[in-house]
Amino acid sequence: MKKIKKIHFTGVKGVGMTPLAVIAKEAGFEVTGSDLADEFITDGELRKAGIIVFEGFSRENVAGVDLLITTGAHGGFDNPEVLEAKDKNIPVLTQGEAVGRFMSGDILPRKYEGISVAGSHGKTTTAAMIATIFKEAKMDPSYVIGTGSISSLGAPGHYGKGKYFIAEADEYATEPKYDKTPKLLWQRPKIAVITNIEFDHPDLYSSEMEIERAFLSFCNKLPPDGVVIACADEQRVRDLLKEYGGRRITYGMSPANDYYIQRYSISGDRMFLWVKNGDTLIGEFSVCVVGEHNAVNALGAIVASQEAGLTVEAIKKGLSLYSGSKRRFEYVGTLASGALLYDDYAHHPTEIKKTLSAFRKAFPKHKIVCVFQPHTYSRTKSLFEQFSTSFSDCDTAVITNIYPSLREKKDDTVSSEMLSLNVAKFHKNVLYLPQLSDVVEYIDANSFGKDTVIVSMGAGDVYKIGEKLDLKK
Repeated sequence: MKKIKKIHFTGVKGVGMTPLAVIAKEAGFEVTGSDLADEFITDGELRKAGIIVFEGFSRENVAGVDLLITTGAHGGFDNPEVLEAKDKNIPVLTQGEAVGRFMSGDILPRKYEGISVAGSHGKTTTAAMIATIFKEAKMDPSYVIGTGSISSLGAPGHYGKGKYFIAEADEYATEPKYDKTPKLLWQRPKIAVITNIEFDHPDLYSSEMEIERAFLSFCNKLPPDGVVIACADEQRVRDLLKEYGGRRITYGMSPANDYYIQRYSISGDRMFLWVKNGDTLIGEFSVCVVGEHNAVNALGAIVASQEAGLTVEAIKKGLSLYSGSKRRFEYVGTLASGALLYDDYAHHPTEIKKTLSAFRKAFPKHKIVCVFQPHTYSRTKSLFEQFSTSFSDCDTAVITNIYPSLREKKDDTVSSEMLSLNVAKFHKNVLYLPQLSDVVEYIDANSFGKDTVIVSMGAGDVYKIGEKLDLKK
């Protein structure tokens, strides 16, 4: 691995791949990538980094490459570029394995102390908060954060000179067809943050218990001087901690945790939280995102930063600069008619509930129109009833067609039309608009005014409606 000069990324536009490509480029490697011609939320950062991206996948793209890193999408190990690399005895790593190898120093010029953020929800926000705090404290961390861009950091990946490597730790499969090892098991951090454990990825896991076992295996890989920092508000996390024998610190809203939020308040686009450790008030912190879930994410970042030796004042200063990530409560613009347009990545029922609750608290006097695009047939089918009761904090729910994963086949036993009919049992204003073009027509036709907030929501391409609307930033 130390002889590597040129790295090629197959599926480079993926939110897990782009930050790795940026790190490799900053570390001095020659970097190329390939992907679909479609515009992704990562395109801008790839262009800024000067990374050459080939359109489509071809064996010719592997010429002169010393290492190939591939995503699980686009055919995974069956992708022609991967097959060409293997034919030429070029080392091939998956994205999950590569994150672990980058963190351990197998590929990059130095070893790091890893901080891994795992959990069904909140990984991106919590990891970005930690990286922002460390950056402001002049610690120059390296990081891999799964999004397009982060206002307080810029690119989602960075090759730093400091000793810490911050990464999201994803519980999905290394390679869905050939290697179902959870990706997080490739990482060997010293500090592990666990935000929550919920049933997700039904195409890989059969139950919450099975997911919990994966997280426990991850925790058990920590070194003897490592620590698990876990949000113990949820029973599944508490169950995990009963089985984990190493050092742990709990956080959350409940006073039963080691660190907890005594109270929080929202003023405009800024949230203030008062943090206690037992009976001791640690301090008042602020952050430029809102919602109880983000208050808890901030607390996880605060505890992790303290474990890394930062002072409370340094943490306060850094956290106050965090104002969100791409596709997380992101303000897109104001429509010519006056309505505000926001975008969010929420795609699990719990995420939808928490995100809409945050919007309701942030805009108590506004009408909220949620445009939801379900992601994957398997998730929509497995969590069908939970999705149906997730929209109580919006005034109108608009459901578009399911955005399928490249790794799954069409399932005719579930559809967005079926989902919208079921949502209508619990919500009085529900519309099924199959295509994004239908949504754009609906928004244009209604001329929503200043009293309305429109939220595009989902893990697919629903954010693209903003490109078709008449917006002023």
